[in-house]
Amino acid sequence: MTSKRLLLSIVHRLCPVIAGLFLVIGNAAAALANEGKAVQARMERDLRAGKPLVAHVVVALCDNASQGIVPVSAELGNGDVPRTNLYWGALYGVKTYFSGKPEWQKVTLKSPDGDAILERVAFKSVLDRNGKPTEVYVVADAWRGKNIRQAIRRYLEYTAGDYSEQLRVEHNGQVATLNAGGGAQLHAYVGHNGLMEFSLPAMTLSSTTKGASSAIILACTSKTYFDPHLYRADAHSLLTTTGLMAPEAYTLEAAIKAWFTGASAEVVRDTAAKTYAGFQQANPAWARRLFSFEP
Repeated sequence: MTSKRLLLSIVHRLCPVIAGLFLVIGNAAAALANEGKAVQARMERDLRAGKPLVAHVVVALCDNASQGIVPVSAELGNGDVPRTNLYWGALYGVKTYFSGKPEWQKVTLKSPDGDAILERVAFKSVLDRNGKPTEVYVVADAWRGKNIRQAIRRYLEYTAGDYSEQLRVEHNGQVATLNAGGGAQLHAYVGHNGLMEFSLPAMTLSSTTKGASSAIILACTSKTYFDPHLYRADAHSLLTTTGLMAPEAYTLEAAIKAWFTGASAEVVRDTAAKTYAGFQQANPAWARRLFSFEP
């Protein structure tokens, strides 16, 4: 073999190794951007600028007719009726649960146009963050059950910083402007894991103004199915699941409150697991394994 051919042979063999090294370096750089501490730093900056903390929650209503779920009663599983839906109007549905908590006050806001989102609600609370009273909001959208594909896609677009919204809310005569949608600091999905049945193209980071944000996915085995999308969207995977679970609002509230008060991602996981185990009367150690987090 000539020296030229030998050199080409060596280069050819090294190319995959070099490419792999670049991939590792690139992944490491992206992982730094995805860290929870970047989101906590962003929240501190936003608070200093007078911006409240916002969790935007996408709820895909439970639907016996269009989702691959174990059927529930006709009322709980009617994805066209939020009032009685398992994930919205039932005892531990998002709207009912937050409405019944005295520390969360319902605020007035306009519902979005179109027929995919059937109802939008928002709640305000004041939490102690590092010794300071801090205004926080939860904005929740009830997506029609048969539109679950669209709901999950929009959720992932939010995590990539797209579809940012400025919402005007009113409470006791006071008006506030919230950065919601892709502009929120925290995004949560509640409902059936539709990615078990259909695939979506990976979200790419298209927003040039995206701030660091965290993601919660309360759905069965969400880590496996959602984490690749969150990685591409440059979103911090705060709380996901490793097995079957009931995506009920007490877990959502526990995680939101812990994260917005400045807890670490691990503490958020532990708080969510403890809350879930209590309501489900389950083994706390098992519940801790059910939930996953990224620091």
